[in-house]
Amino acid sequence: MLTPPDLPQEAITQLLASAYGLHDIRAEFLPLGAEANSAVFRIDASDGAAYFLKLHRNGLDQSVVAVPAFLHHEKGIEAVMAPLPATGRELSVRGDGFDWVLYPYFDGRNGFERPLSDGQWVKLGAALGSIHRTELPESLSAALPRERYDHHWREGVRRYQRRFINDVKGDDIARRFLAFWEEHAEEIDNIVYRSEQLASILLERRPELVPCHADLHAGNVLVGDIDGESDRLAIVGWNAFILAPKERDLMFIGGGVGHAWNQQREEALFQEGYGAKKEDIDAVALAYYRHERIVKSLLESCDRMFDGTASAEDREVGLRQMQTQFLPDDVVAIAHRSYDAIT
Repeated sequence: MLTPPDLPQEAITQLLASAYGLHDIRAEFLPLGAEANSAVFRIDASDGAAYFLKLHRNGLDQSVVAVPAFLHHEKGIEAVMAPLPATGRELSVRGDGFDWVLYPYFDGRNGFERPLSDGQWVKLGAALGSIHRTELPESLSAALPRERYDHHWREGVRRYQRRFINDVKGDDIARRFLAFWEEHAEEIDNIVYRSEQLASILLERRPELVPCHADLHAGNVLVGDIDGESDRLAIVGWNAFILAPKERDLMFIGGGVGHAWNQQREEALFQEGYGAKKEDIDAVALAYYRHERIVKSLLESCDRMFDGTASAEDREVGLRQMQTQFLPDDVVAIAHRSYDAIT
C-alpha cells in the first residue's frame, strides 16, 4: 500500500500498548510494497528499539507467521525474519479491521537498492538451502498450499484478454495501460500458452515438493552491516509460502526482476552456499515458474488497474511494473531464454 490506511495514530498507540507492551511510540508510515491490502510502519518506542509493523487487511493465514517463526527459532535459520510474539504469545493480533504483525526493524537496504556482497550471496544460498531441506512438522505442513500448477492466473489473464477485445473504456491511466497491452498482445498470449504447456509437463513428472518462500525477489532480501556484523541479511515477505519444487525459489537467481540478480558470478556464489549443482536444477520447472510469475503479475496488474477503489498512485505503479517486465534483459526476456534452453 503506497498511501496510509485510514487508521488514527491513537489506534496504533493503543493496540501496541495493550498487545505488545510498547509505550510512547512514534509510528511512521512507509510507502513500501506492491500489496494493495497491506500497510507497513516503522515504530519507535520508549524502550529505545525500532520495530517494523505490518497490517494485513483481508485476513491473515497463520502460516505466514508460524512458518518463519519455526524456521528461525526451531531450525536456527537466522536469515529468516520472524515475527515478535505479543504479550499473550500470539504471533499476530486482530484489531481495527487489520491483522497486526510486529517484527524487529532491520536498518538496511533491499537487494534492489544495494547489491549483495560476495559473502551475502553465499549466506543467501546457505539459508535457502536450509529452508528447502527442512522437514516441517505436520501441524505446519498440513495447512500449507501445495503446488498444483493451477490454471487460475492463466484463465484470469484470458478473461481480461476477452474483455479488452470488446473495447474497454477508462481514464488516462487505463488508456495507456490498454495501449501497452495491445502493443505486446501477441507476446503476452505466447507467455500464457507456454506457461500452460510447461505446467502439463510438470504435472506428469510430479517433482519433489519442498518448503518454498515463493517470492524471493531482491525486494524481499534486506542487507546491511549492523552492530559490527558484516554481510548481515534478512529474508522477509513470507506471504506466499508454499510446498513446491525448489525451482519455485531458484527461478529468481539469474532471473531477477529489474535487472537485479542476473549475473553469472552472483549465481555461482549463491550455488556455493546452496550446495546443489547446476545440473540438479530442473530446467523445465525453472522455465515454467519464470513464465507463470509473469502471468500472475499481469493478472495482478489488470486487477489493480480496474479496481475502482485503487488510488491513482497505486494504479500508476501497477502500470510501470507491468511495463518494466518487458524491457530488454528483464523477466520476459529471461523467460524466453529459459524456454529456448529446453526446446
